[in-house]
Amino acid sequence: MSTNHLIPLARLDTAIRRVVRGFGSRPEEVEAVAANLIEANLKGHDSHGIGMLPRYAEAFVEGGLKTNASVSTVLDAGALLRLDGNAGFGQVIGAQAMALGIERARRHGCCTVALGNAHHLGRIGAWAEQAAAAGLVSMHFVNVIARPIVAPYGGADARFGTNPFCAGVPMQGRAPVILDFATSMIAQGKTRVAYNKGETVAPGCLIDDRGQPTQNPRYSVVPPIGALLTFGGHKGAGLAMMCELLGGALAAGMTQRTPGGVERRVLNGMLSVLVDPAALGDRAAFEAEALSFLDWAQASPPREGFGHVQVAGDAERTWKAERTESGVPVDATTWAEILRAAGLLGVDPAAVQQDAGLA
Repeated sequence: MSTNHLIPLARLDTAIRRVVRGFGSRPEEVEAVAANLIEANLKGHDSHGIGMLPRYAEAFVEGGLKTNASVSTVLDAGALLRLDGNAGFGQVIGAQAMALGIERARRHGCCTVALGNAHHLGRIGAWAEQAAAAGLVSMHFVNVIARPIVAPYGGADARFGTNPFCAGVPMQGRAPVILDFATSMIAQGKTRVAYNKGETVAPGCLIDDRGQPTQNPRYSVVPPIGALLTFGGHKGAGLAMMCELLGGALAAGMTQRTPGGVERRVLNGMLSVLVDPAALGDRAAFEAEALSFLDWAQASPPREGFGHVQVAGDAERTWKAERTESGVPVDATTWAEILRAAGLLGVDPAAVQQDAGLA
């Protein structure tokens, strides 16, 4: 069982910025990447946080991740944009793509953004949050181009990625509703975290390389590779396939249809639909109706073993408040991997250790 470091937020921020500078990133890219990864940890999604840096470093060395890249416009049809991420940091490319979509949705009432060739976009909820902060409803269908890690319903081996779906709904006077999930039972990054901690995963999440059920996370981390299962059986598998068709074939012009190799790069395609509620009608009436429904749903008395009814995004806000106050837990194995990644990027691991207060 791996032990945890508890790193104060300010120290973690300093340490991670030092590592990201090793990519040769300009200051604005360092800020975007470090802030996005740490935010994922703060919100309880360690799978999409700083533990991704070792893979990013390997992808960079291999040439699959391009630093200081910007999104480019392939097609501009007013309320319809087709964008290329140029294999740049998804934390930068995603924000740029959403900024373009937000401007068009404000102008036209809605915008569909087809983004392809972006390196790992990270926590997709960040892009729904960006749209919500601008007052826009959004939906996002995402595919993953890397080694397949999820089995289709009834299949015994991996055929596609974790293919996230996300949606966000803003409302005045309260936090937005942000629904963000992998279409697999758990995100692949969560199996990496479990493997690094020496923990098992819950039953029904994973099969081994022979297609047999297992709780050992190694089968999605190190060879021989098995596969994650989709949530909700055929329903999750169906949504995963739609993410591949919409985020991949339609938005990116690229789907996952090979066994994959040893490359460390992770490319995402994302089809995003942004809508201005005010362009559809009375925004105040929409929000009043939405709030009334949420109040009705959350008034349901809790079942035995449960707390009060939550809506999507509540848990992340609770995690962020706790971790901002108490520090961010990072298991020792993941931290050691980050230090090795720093060395790979030409950054002194001892300086990173010192920044984090772990020297």
